[in-house]
Amino acid sequence: MFNLSGHCALVTGAGQGVGAQIARVLAEQGAIVLVNDLFQERADAVVQDIQAAGGKAASLVADITKLQSLQDQIDHVTGDLGCAVDILVNNAGIPAEGIELARFVDSDPAGWSRHIDLNGYGLLNATYAVLPKMIEGKWGRIVTITSDGGRVGDAGVAVYGAAKAMGPGFMRSLAKEVGSVGVTCNSISLGSIANPNHEPDAERLAKMNKLYATRRRGTPQDIAPAVLLLVSDEGSWITGQTIPVNGGYATS
Repeated sequence: MFNLSGHCALVTGAGQGVGAQIARVLAEQGAIVLVNDLFQERADAVVQDIQAAGGKAASLVADITKLQSLQDQIDHVTGDLGCAVDILVNNAGIPAEGIELARFVDSDPAGWSRHIDLNGYGLLNATYAVLPKMIEGKWGRIVTITSDGGRVGDAGVAVYGAAKAMGPGFMRSLAKEVGSVGVTCNSISLGSIANPNHEPDAERLAKMNKLYATRRRGTPQDIAPAVLLLVSDEGSWITGQTIPVNGGYATS
């Protein structure tokens, strides 16, 4: 099951965290993986991990908010590899500056575009760049990583939540446009994911964990298997859906 041999996957924002783990798992199942990141050293490190484990991967360093440069890089890398992207995981979603917790009324309008551009135009650009080849090949899988901050709402991240909410709506509509030619489009909605480099203090962490039925936040290893199902042949009858993978943070 879940054999991805013969397929080529692009994972955006794959230089660390959830995206890096998704890239590794797709490669383990046989896909050639294009590891996208803004930073060459991060993309290269994940590619080296994949190759050391016997997989096939290449770095794709590009700003996904800029369509033409992204398209040029995809054409260049896939040309060298002799493949066409037929699996897209729209994972990039947190700006390099991170997420500032603040009530919307106290937020800085100058910072809104960081979230809207990455989660809006980045999503559209990556999809636009690879979708024609999927339609031509009559097979494709698109998975967008979204957030419960946009699906059920969280105080302090209203702009981020609004930007993330765009993904599921886009996936639902696109699913009805391309389902008849073998392309599926879905979203995975995440709760909080542990980040060893930015952990809260012990008291705050304990409070956060109590919000989850599992009494813990997620890890990148919790997310990749759900992506694997949706991009596989076995997931071919799942499309237009938003699937919560959130440890029971929200149960509807």
